[in-house]
Amino acid sequence: MEKITLKVGGMSCEHCAKAVTGAVTSVAGTADVAVDLEAGQVTFKYDPAKGSLDAIKAAIKEEEFSVA
Repeated sequence: MEKITLKVGGMSCEHCAKAVTGAVTSVAGTADVAVDLEAGQVTFKYDPAKGSLDAIKAAIKEEEFSVA
């Protein structure tokens, strides 16, 4: 599994953190999701054989957050 950190824009509260966590975990092959609201980022592990990074970014964007 690879450990990835993405910058996520638009998060401001625990509801946002839960939405981003749910978006990341909705993609197959993800684990250990942690959102840092102050830093504006999400860190997680994922298995590229089971899910793609593009799918994870798309899932976050579907929750109306930006991903850098």
